[in-house]
Amino acid sequence: MPNPGTGSAGTLPSSADSTGVEPSTVTELLDGVSRLREEVGRLIVGQEQVVEEVLLCLLTGGHGLLEGVPGLAKTLLVRTLAQGMELDFRRIQFTPDLMPGDVTGTEIIEEDRSTGKRAFRFLPGPVFTNVLLADEINRAPPKTQSALLEAMQEGRVTAAGETRPVPSPFLVLATQNPLEQEGTYPLPEAQLDRFLLKIRVPYPTPGEERAILAATTSGRQAEAKPVLGGEEVLTLRAATRQVPASDALLDYAVRLVRGTRPGQPDACTPVTDWLRWGAGPRAGQALVLAGKARALLRGRLHLSSEDLRAVAPAVFRHRLLPTFRAEAEGLEADELIARLLDTVARPSSGME
Repeated sequence: MPNPGTGSAGTLPSSADSTGVEPSTVTELLDGVSRLREEVGRLIVGQEQVVEEVLLCLLTGGHGLLEGVPGLAKTLLVRTLAQGMELDFRRIQFTPDLMPGDVTGTEIIEEDRSTGKRAFRFLPGPVFTNVLLADEINRAPPKTQSALLEAMQEGRVTAAGETRPVPSPFLVLATQNPLEQEGTYPLPEAQLDRFLLKIRVPYPTPGEERAILAATTSGRQAEAKPVLGGEEVLTLRAATRQVPASDALLDYAVRLVRGTRPGQPDACTPVTDWLRWGAGPRAGQALVLAGKARALLRGRLHLSSEDLRAVAPAVFRHRLLPTFRAEAEGLEADELIARLLDTVARPSSGME
């Protein structure tokens, strides 16, 4: 049976529903995304792959977990992205003494000076924003980390006995430091699964590091110019979901996800021998959505197997649990993902 959610390759579905977006509109908005990338590039030297994966989160409505050592401009990248989109930006520095109310908000007692009466008023926390930077999220205890879960998954917060929606669009970009793990609280698997991508932030190349020194020690200061608005971001998110995906590509995504599950009939045994746990259904959703967003960023209105393969490392790396033997031998998730991509057969030519 044909996939009802797809159209012909290279075009968006012609029968637009309430979220239908015309291809000409998508092209105009993608020009805005290109300008946004340029604005970020004026302040962030290099890190093209990191910037692209953050943009994938933006276009899909997913959230990103950025991991890298200190000093790699993770905070500056998120702030610059928000500046380039005319969106409200808040930052939370996670610490061991941070409480859930510091994230979601709390009730305070106010006195009406004219009447002398006192009443409770809800004071919204920093989660009520468009772009939220959760800095060093693994330094707060689990109770505080979980305060973000409802907002990330449902787009709302329950606090002081009431459920309140967060602004739309809403994007959480959390950072964590792979060093200094003593005294930190690693994110549990259920919370990691809520992040669309885990984005590795590498060291700069020698040329990039020289450019960083020249730019940051000269006294010149720059800010990103706003080039996109909130409504445009929401339109791009609707367009991303309209990108056609053939049945063959959906089957390929399913085989990749199911291939990571040890003990299952369709497990990829050369890979699962090194895994204690594999990816769940959210990985397949993330794989297809991120692949569609990548296709849009390249000006294509159809998904390809290359899109799925390109986003697979960021989708899978925080959803696979290596065995103790794999950890002892230094076998990281990215290497296992590369083996998975080499083992699982791609769709035959002409079926994408």
